Amino acid sequence: MNIKESFHDLTKFERGLWVTSVAVILLSFLAAGGGDLLSAAASLIGVTALIFVAKGYVLDQVLTVVFAAVYGIISLRFRYYGEMITYLGMTAPMAILAVVSWVKHPYKGSREVEVHRLKGKQIAGLLGLTVITTVLFYFILKALGNASLGVSTLSVTTSFLASALTFLRSPYYALAYGANDLVLIVLWVLAVLQDPSCFPMVLCFLLFFANDLYGFFNWRRMQLRQQQGA
Repeated sequence: MNIKESFHDLTKFERGLWVTSVAVILLSFLAAGGGDLLSAAASLIGVTALIFVAKGYVLDQVLTVVFAAVYGIISLRFRYYGEMITYLGMTAPMAILAVVSWVKHPYKGSREVEVHRLKGKQIAGLLGLTVITTVLFYFILKALGNASLGVSTLSVTTSFLASALTFLRSPYYALAYGANDLVLIVLWVLAVLQDPSCFPMVLCFLLFFANDLYGFFNWRRMQLRQQQGA
């Protein structure tokens, strides 16, 4: 999990994607007149985590835990209880479990994780748990008076699916996170209507979406390469 070595392993494209993401976040923060330091910090941690998950490096899961904690605090301020509960109560613990899973399954002793191909029973079980989680959280969030109930419930669904697929080392984690990014873009656009200083969070998840698309492409490439080397 050496940060310096992990950065050294990034390709020119990956470094460019990361630098561009960081630059856009910092510029949007400055354009907002300083904005919210916590939101800027969460965004920077998030895009850094995503570039490493795209590489299949366990360092990403460590950064994900930090991001989940910071993002949970931000969500609480806007009464997005679903986001707070999801990231603090599900995403962070799942990321910790993913650290254990990824460390136990390196690809041929490298920093890269071994990609896992899901089986029928795993897919069925995952979909069943996703439905149960969605229904349960809908009623919990409704009872809490969560803002934007429908969108927040959908965010819980996509977050759970993404976290579980990450733990299972499946390339499809990136598509689930991409779907979650789109939901969160809508959620934070609604917040911007009340508080324009939240706009950097919209840009944050737009950048997350671009990073997750690359993550899916790279994991599929990793999967093909690992199958050919088996």
